[in-house]
Amino acid sequence: MGPGVSYECEVQDGSHINEDHFYPEIIHPDTLVQLPHGQQGELVFTTLTKEGMPLLRYRTKDLCTLYDGQCACGRTSVRMGRIIGRSDDMLIIRGINVFPSQVESVILEMPEFEPQYMLVVDRVNNLDTLQVQVEVRRDFFGDDIGRMLNMKKTLADKLKSVLSISADVKLMEPGSIERSQGKGKHVIDKRKLV
Repeated sequence: MGPGVSYECEVQDGSHINEDHFYPEIIHPDTLVQLPHGQQGELVFTTLTKEGMPLLRYRTKDLCTLYDGQCACGRTSVRMGRIIGRSDDMLIIRGINVFPSQVESVILEMPEFEPQYMLVVDRVNNLDTLQVQVEVRRDFFGDDIGRMLNMKKTLADKLKSVLSISADVKLMEPGSIERSQGKGKHVIDKRKLV
């Protein structure tokens, strides 16, 4: 099938899709209605030249945006914006789309925390709540309450700026969040258990 689905040019303003092999679309993840270029949704591909096993409107589950128009590099092919998350990982909390990958990116930027976290979503008095449990690294974990509260506030502020909603941050001891085999589980949605 040639060079692949897409490639990035020197301008790095989205990946150019090889439209001679793939027909890209953006759809609404729930209604499956096709959305115009420039709107965010789930990326879908139809193969145009694959003969052995063609794909018709293959749902990637990746959420991004497609862009028309000429790139600064001179190419005119459709460009795919940065993937912001996956439709099967998305949580809707108080009307806001929240992706575990957004939380993970904030945690990974802070040296105080291990890349071990759990999102606990619940509903209290008809209002969705989000608690982010995160393990503190051994060399940052201790009895200094002021230092621990400062770490908690810093993480909560960074999460709010990325997610656009407040999260209750709970600092956890090193090794206290359960590890899973295979794909890590990072969400407990108690709203679905009721």
